Amino acid sequence: MLALIAVSALTATPQTTHHVAHRSPATTSISAPVKVYGTKGAPITIELFTDYECPICRSFYEQTLRSLINEYVSAGKVYIIHHDFPLAMHPYSGQAARWANAAATVGEFGSAEGALYDNQDAWAANGNIAPFIAQAMPRSDFEKVEAIMKDCTTPAPQVTQADVDPLAKSGHSCPVDPYIAQDIELGYKDGVDATPTYIIYHNGQKITQGSSFVSWPILRQFLDSILQQ
Repeated sequence: MLALIAVSALTATPQTTHHVAHRSPATTSISAPVKVYGTKGAPITIELFTDYECPICRSFYEQTLRSLINEYVSAGKVYIIHHDFPLAMHPYSGQAARWANAAATVGEFGSAEGALYDNQDAWAANGNIAPFIAQAMPRSDFEKVEAIMKDCTTPAPQVTQADVDPLAKSGHSCPVDPYIAQDIELGYKDGVDATPTYIIYHNGQKITQGSSFVSWPILRQFLDSILQQ
């Protein structure tokens, strides 16, 4: 895997980071979800596209991402930007993304993400996500999240086709859906077709893009090679 990443890094065309413009929620007024780890001043930025119901995403989170956050994000070396890419093959992935985005509006994204992955088998069996989100944060914060989710009764946005509006089935009643839709559209623009997908930038220049599981020792070795440049 490291060899593949290294080859990609040598052949990638430098690009600057980019983002799709925010859609404005049509109903309940909420703060924009903050789905990042670390600070923008870090030399390395990783844009990460994931699906909370994806087993490989769970393995990547538990075996790689947690160590990356604890060791490199906390040290100011890496800044992670999360993007939701809920695949239609997973029936509850869009709803899970809704809960994560709602939690992100009250500063509890990290807690929600951990709860979703740590309890993936349980909620993926029946779609009952709320209890795990409730256990992950203070009651006062969960009540705010729950208030946002009360309007989210339509089908959640999911990845279908690049020419299909992610909000076509969900409508505009759920206030976090526009933020999920913009992540999906950004994924289409970046050629994302699997989860997890990670795009790595160094000082604003795109170094490489890859997908599927990569272990922490291998990713750490690759990041160290970038930092030494």
